[in-house]
Amino acid sequence: MKISMKVNGVDYENDIEPRTLLVQYLRETLDLTGTNIGCDTSQCGACTIHVNGEAVKSCTMLAVQADGATITTIEGLANDGELHPVQKAFCENHGLQCGYCTPGMIMASVDMLKNNPNPTEEEIRHGLEGNFCRCTGYHNIVKSVKAAAVSMKGGA
Repeated sequence: MKISMKVNGVDYENDIEPRTLLVQYLRETLDLTGTNIGCDTSQCGACTIHVNGEAVKSCTMLAVQADGATITTIEGLANDGELHPVQKAFCENHGLQCGYCTPGMIMASVDMLKNNPNPTEEEIRHGLEGNFCRCTGYHNIVKSVKAAAVSMKGGA
């Protein structure tokens, strides 16, 4: 089946098997390996991307369902070599440990901050409930999201 979509600002058109998951299409066909496969059951959030501006777990969607969509992956967040404020905050606040969940955490955080630019700690923890980290205990992830929120509002 032929599909087309815009991924990170680039137009793609490919023939794929109709049963191909979106995460597989991104990783195996487009070689965008920043989107991780963590569980294959939509439980962990490691595969979170943006489809038409909304956070989606890409292991829950077939690539054919994204036909015609605009997709952003972790590789597409940076702008002209400048990290997105959430990416920068995760680096500066050590919001990662092994890094496996980090792309999904960042993509979910960007979506959350789009919808709630000034979240409380409780709102951040609730907003990231669908993304699991098995290493950090979440403290520095929450700290990173708070710092990104401040940065995105033009604060210190």
